[in-house]
Amino acid sequence: MRLKRVFIHSPRYDKSGLSIPPKESRALARVGFILLSFIFLIYGCQKQETVKETSPQVIPVKVARVELKDIYRTLEYVGSVKAEEQAVVYPKVSGKIIEKVKEDGSFVEKGDTLFYIDRDEVGLKFEKAPVESPLDGVVGRIYVDIGVNVAPETPVALIVYMNKVKINLDIPEKYLPRVLLDQNADITVDAYNEKFKGVVTKISPVVDMDTRTAPVEITIDNEEHLLKSGMFARVSLIIGESKSVPVVLKEAIMGKIPSAYVYVIENNKAILKNVKLGIRQGGYFEVTDGIKEGDGVVVMGQQRLKDGIGVKVEY
Repeated sequence: MRLKRVFIHSPRYDKSGLSIPPKESRALARVGFILLSFIFLIYGCQKQETVKETSPQVIPVKVARVELKDIYRTLEYVGSVKAEEQAVVYPKVSGKIIEKVKEDGSFVEKGDTLFYIDRDEVGLKFEKAPVESPLDGVVGRIYVDIGVNVAPETPVALIVYMNKVKINLDIPEKYLPRVLLDQNADITVDAYNEKFKGVVTKISPVVDMDTRTAPVEITIDNEEHLLKSGMFARVSLIIGESKSVPVVLKEAIMGKIPSAYVYVIENNKAILKNVKLGIRQGGYFEVTDGIKEGDGVVVMGQQRLKDGIGVKVEY
């Protein structure tokens, strides 16, 4: 008599005590495996992030070397260009303009005739009367035309001497001790992409009681007549200078005076250095203490830095 092996599948039960069919049991097992894998994946990512956070941080920065330059302290003003000398011309007699000898822009010498006037009156006969230039220069304006009647109080022309021009400024009294005769000034105008050199030629001994300023005159050589009377000008009056001193770009400066600081690169690390600043000119600051020529100073990316942090340098 042969015995047969009989397999008895015992049913699975859920938490409620109900049996779970084998097919559904396998499905639940797969879901459990997926959930378990997901948990391990999250744990692994968190562990990697923890390792990453504990690794040394390196910040990319742009660096510029400290250079030695001549730097100047200036006062910035605006003004109008004027001819060094100019004169409005008036006729000496009454009559009618019958002839124009000179036009706008003509060069004249003192005594040259600009116009002739017919001063004939009823019953009388006169020679034509000249209107003459009172100085050497250029005819800046002709105010009358032929046929116009004029009198001694009628302005007929403007003569300007343009070989030198001037700019008048009003300087606050607190700066007057630093303004001297023959002091240099740089002048720029919109018409030309160049600087013109001027010097202080007059300083008023009197301060205006209302504005607390004193008139100062700047004179500029203008042999080529590039500067025209009436042009708008910007004036930089040099009141102090430092020769061959360490300078840094203004972008490198952090904090505020007197607590300014920069980051200097040493052994691929950013080292915080407190600095004392002097003259500012354009985009540069003079540094009187804290750094020296040749030091690499961070000019971009320093907002993310702290003392001693590692950096990747780009010059």
